[in-house]
Amino acid sequence: MYKWLMFVVFIAASVLGLYLITFNLPEKPVDESASLPEGMVLMKIQASNDFVFDQEVYTVKQGDTVRMTLVNKSGIHGLEIPELGITLEGDELQKDIVFDKPGEYEIACSIPCGTGHATMKSTLVVEAA
Repeated sequence: MYKWLMFVVFIAASVLGLYLITFNLPEKPVDESASLPEGMVLMKIQASNDFVFDQEVYTVKQGDTVRMTLVNKSGIHGLEIPELGITLEGDELQKDIVFDKPGEYEIACSIPCGTGHATMKSTLVVEAA
């Protein structure tokens, strides 16, 4: 009985392995910051239909060159930091920015995305050098 059980488990594992090989293995995670120019920092902001950004506070240092990227995890959203004149929406979801002025800035969704749109906010903190 025990040999038959082990045989069935082995066959099931083999079938699962063949299935994964045939119909794509899960992709390996990619280090997106590896392709950035030297000295540039990646700030990836994810927006979702839960009417939130993936972090409440994003932090950078004054003088840093940052590649800011907006990823719409679910729904269609935009990003706006009015005090800095930054807008990411539509076809332009990525921008390279140098943060010169330290302070706290409000990040808001710039595209009306539903009932929670007005509360879809986060904070960018630019720390003094």
